[in-house]
Amino acid sequence: MRRALTRSLVAAVAAAAIVVVALGSPGEAKSGKRPSLAQLAGQRIVFGFDGTSAPQEILDRIHNREAAGVILYGRNISSRDQLRALDQAFQNARPPHDLPVLIMTDQEGGLVKRVDGPPYRSPAQIGQIDSKKVARSTGRATGRNLRDVGVNVNLAPVVDVARRGSEMERLGRAYSEDKDVVTAMAGAFARGMAERHVAATAKHFPGLGAAQLDEDRNMNVISYTTSQLRHIDEVPYKSLARKRVPLVMVSTAEYPAFASGPALFSHRIATRELRRYIKFHGVSITDDLETPVASNYGSPAQRAVMSARAGVDLLLFAQTTSAGDQAAGGLVDAVHNHQLTRHDLERSVARIKALRRSLK
Repeated sequence: MRRALTRSLVAAVAAAAIVVVALGSPGEAKSGKRPSLAQLAGQRIVFGFDGTSAPQEILDRIHNREAAGVILYGRNISSRDQLRALDQAFQNARPPHDLPVLIMTDQEGGLVKRVDGPPYRSPAQIGQIDSKKVARSTGRATGRNLRDVGVNVNLAPVVDVARRGSEMERLGRAYSEDKDVVTAMAGAFARGMAERHVAATAKHFPGLGAAQLDEDRNMNVISYTTSQLRHIDEVPYKSLARKRVPLVMVSTAEYPAFASGPALFSHRIATRELRRYIKFHGVSITDDLETPVASNYGSPAQRAVMSARAGVDLLLFAQTTSAGDQAAGGLVDAVHNHQLTRHDLERSVARIKALRRSLK
């Protein structure tokens, strides 16, 4: 009874938080102004950029409350001191009392790591050790490392259940071929990062463990049945959703059992499967909408609208600031053209603001 009451209380608090956040950030609430469509659209975009200094265009967007955050790659980092200054510049651009900017990177460990320092082991190496204690301590060290330079969102852990000979297995990006090991290691890693106030991102839903090709450059078709996907690949996501992992990244691959085309454009996957079957209540985010795979599906504006209509919250344009600009404009136009509603934008922005508030 006590456990059930606690779950009910947590759910009620979470629902109340979303209602409060939907009214706007503290700064918006004090001004009494309703967010504009441009602000709502911009707050669903994560921007990429070139160089090691903060582009004025992104700083202006942050100041105008027209951006959710930025993503960092090796091209944006020359030293730890430079990275701290860069990330502080983004946070300093906020208007008074505004919520933290999402500053994210891929810090999986092994071959995929943007910032020097932890994690020193790859996911595959952690999976071979198969110790929750090691995975959790690695998550804590990773979170401390990222927070030290101003990063508050890690696009990790990879929770794909590897198949023998797959791309994830070859590159050591997956914890294991055993769904239970993946679930345990990813959950412990995410918990460790949370203890250092860095948000984890479970990826790539509904699972890329069988992919044979680089997911950024090639369309992978995962031809498993609904039953196989749900009883193997989605198991870690369901567990992490129960543990309230903050973010889930939606895959670029195609899953014919669910729908045609990339998952990140599929309402069947991004809403019905992720929200209703998995019961994930956090923030969903696309994989990079500027990959060659995604770029085959129209302009940045069209891709943004397709993912938003599918039900994905954060739209990641990781390569160029101009694509993010076009995407934000496309969302505004989509409301005017009745492809989306203001409520569609507000619903996602409420979840995104709840995430940003949690990272103070």
